[in-house]
Amino acid sequence: MLNTDDQKTAKKTLLRKIPHALYICGVKDINSDNLNGFTASWVMQSSFEPPLIVNCVKNDSGSHEMLKSSGVFSLSFLELGQKDLAQKFFKPQSRVGNKFEDVEFYTAETGCPIIKDSLGYVECQVVGSVAKGDHTVFVGEVINAVIHREGEILNLESTGWNYGG
Repeated sequence: MLNTDDQKTAKKTLLRKIPHALYICGVKDINSDNLNGFTASWVMQSSFEPPLIVNCVKNDSGSHEMLKSSGVFSLSFLELGQKDLAQKFFKPQSRVGNKFEDVEFYTAETGCPIIKDSLGYVECQVVGSVAKGDHTVFVGEVINAVIHREGEILNLESTGWNYGG
C-alpha cells in the first residue's frame, strides 16, 4: 500500500499523462461588446448525434462568467508550432491589456471570436453544465464548423507545460 504522499504523487503523475490538445476558447459578454479568449485543454467530443463537445472552464475566471451568461463558445484549433499563441491566451491579462490586440480574429455565427490563423474552429451552443470542483463542465452542441487548413494539432505535451494532476 502506498503512503499518502506517494498516492498524491502517483495521482498527479498519471493525470498529467492524459493527452490534451490545445485550443483558444472564444467567449463574448452578452451585456457589452467585450470578447475574451483563453487557452483550453480540457476538451473532448462526447456525442456523435447530436455532435457534442465537453469544455471544462475554471470557475473563478472572467471567461467562465461570460460563457455561462451567453451560453455560447468557440474553439479555434491550434496547429503544432503555435505555442506562442497558446501562451498569449494562457494567463489572464490586466484589464488594460487586450489578448486580441495583435491577433487577427473574426466573429462568426455565435459572435464569439475565432482565431484567423488556426486550423479551423467549431462554435457551440451550451446545452448543459455541471459545476463541481474548481471547473465547470460545459456541454456544447456544435452548431457551426469551418476548416481553415490541414495540419497537426498543438498538444499540451509538445509545449512542455503541465495543466492537471
